[in-house]
Amino acid sequence: MEFFERPEAQFIIGVAVAIAAAGAAAYYYSSKKPKVCLDPDRFKEFKLVKRTQISHNVAKFRFELPTPTSVLGLPIGQHISCRGKDSQGEEVVKAYTPTTLDSDVGYFELVIKMYPQGRMSHHFREMREGDYLAVKGPKGRFKYQPGQVRAFGMLAGGSGITPMFQVARAILENPDDKTKVHLIYANVTYEDILLKEQLDGLAANYPDRFKIYYVLNQPPEVWSGGVGFVSKEMIQTHCPAPASDIQILRCGPPPMNKAMAAHLEALGYTPEMQFQF
Repeated sequence: MEFFERPEAQFIIGVAVAIAAAGAAAYYYSSKKPKVCLDPDRFKEFKLVKRTQISHNVAKFRFELPTPTSVLGLPIGQHISCRGKDSQGEEVVKAYTPTTLDSDVGYFELVIKMYPQGRMSHHFREMREGDYLAVKGPKGRFKYQPGQVRAFGMLAGGSGITPMFQVARAILENPDDKTKVHLIYANVTYEDILLKEQLDGLAANYPDRFKIYYVLNQPPEVWSGGVGFVSKEMIQTHCPAPASDIQILRCGPPPMNKAMAAHLEALGYTPEMQFQF
């Protein structure tokens, strides 16, 4: 017992206990760190656990991650590659942006508009709960850091809303990010508007930071939004003016992207102020 009664012995034991405690704490917190599931080099399969039909050609697909605390590991504004088979049984790969963030642990969701002739649309039409989807990523050139611009203008058409929704959600749900978001969202009919309930929820919850203006080519009889195609005048009215600390994001069908690029150039937005998903 004499050794344990010496001051130097007590010091050694104290240090050993401290090291053990630190190691245990490090193990505990590392084990609590969410597991990132995406792999940029190979496809991984995720189980479809819930399919919700939103309209005749739009559905929401929820995929399960390996554990309840797993995260997909997708940076804000980037996308994933999904692999499937078309109606001829041939392999097809297409990029999609989840509507969920890494704050949504244990799962990720895709809102998919399925077009009659779409090759990947066929795969999603055929998917049933319990099936698996092959996914690889992250992919994309867009990189976002909170506060990198004063405001975003967003020009979206059809299913091009999904990356905009993801970026807007990440900004607005971060209490330390003061960036403002101005979204113009164009569709053919009212029924074509994707994520409308969620978008209106963002507008209601963050009225000082998020503004949305809907544009319809074929509006209903009672309609207070824009009519026709997105014009230069709409962009001037509903997006931040050209400045070094703003950026305009655009994502839609190719004809819309081309028209928006021409409008933005005419309005004085430089290439550095623009990004196309």
